Amino acid sequence: MAESASSKRVTLRDIARSKRENAKLVVVTAYDVLFARAVDACGVDIVLVGDSVGNVVAGFDSTLRVTLDNMIYHGAAVRRGVKRAFLVVDMPFLSYQASIERAILNCGRVLQETGADAVKIEGGSPQMVETVAALTRTGIPVMAHLGFTPQSVRTLGMRIQGKEPGDGERLAAEAMALEHAGAFSLVLELLPTEVSRQVTAAVTIPTIGIGAGPHCDGQVLVLPDLLGLNEGFAPKFLKRYANLAETTRAAVSRFAAEVRAGEYPDADHSN
Repeated sequence: MAESASSKRVTLRDIARSKRENAKLVVVTAYDVLFARAVDACGVDIVLVGDSVGNVVAGFDSTLRVTLDNMIYHGAAVRRGVKRAFLVVDMPFLSYQASIERAILNCGRVLQETGADAVKIEGGSPQMVETVAALTRTGIPVMAHLGFTPQSVRTLGMRIQGKEPGDGERLAAEAMALEHAGAFSLVLELLPTEVSRQVTAAVTIPTIGIGAGPHCDGQVLVLPDLLGLNEGFAPKFLKRYANLAETTRAAVSRFAAEVRAGEYPDADHSN
């Protein structure tokens, strides 16, 4: 949708228009200001500060240990690097599920303290639909999330969802309910291709896939995954566009060798 040379900020209207114009949305995660600047300069449409920071940066085995303060810290850092992309911050586990009042207060705090444009919450239950409606009435834009929802990993397991009879119809109904409640877009994670096609066709808001096939209205990948930094993670859907783990090891090894040989710093790198 966006052009890398453009400095015009991406808005909710741009995101809504992308589906009508059949323009695929490009979404990447970022957790710090350095990578935020880099992806923003590439013209991506949406930058997501994912609670996957718990897995990718902190080394946790799930997102469940990520706190609201963690997300605010990383969200504020990314905001300082993102000038034109639309910025979304994940709401962590237990920051919005307990009550609508708590959801409004915590989501509002995220927008206030990070400068983000929107929040993302998981699930399509009637309770989550009510929460989305309350948040949007309050003026908080919401990206919804169906399929595999990482905060439910203890009950769902890390596996493809939507494979049981009737799952396509159920997920399409949940997607329509979330759209009616005011969600501006919908992440579909780890779903069979035909199910994600069915859900995408059922709604007028854009769907953003991760492990959900080619028929979504956009795609998202975790930045360290697509850069080849997260070597221990290799699901079928992941395509690596670089091998920065290898590049990093080579650079640090060269630095170490030059220090030990007395070659660095040389005259060109000394005052």
